[in-house]
Amino acid sequence: MVESLASSSLESETKGVPMKVTVDFDVCASTGACTQVAPEVFEVRSDGYLYILIEEPGEELRDKVTQAADLCPTAAITIEG
Repeated sequence: MVESLASSSLESETKGVPMKVTVDFDVCASTGACTQVAPEVFEVRSDGYLYILIEEPGEELRDKVTQAADLCPTAAITIEG
């Protein structure tokens, strides 16, 4: 029951706050790991640089974006909200 209340509290704190994705381009190695998991949000272009396609993706992409951040070898991806 405590777990349920904690989860409910967390949801109410983030409800209505859009997710914001940022990349620290100073440490990004453009490996493309994030593009494999969330191609809707990240893209490595022919110039070799990573681009954020959607800075505030919808909730339906949260799991993919979180996984992409977790897979980033340089921990360059941050998710707020």
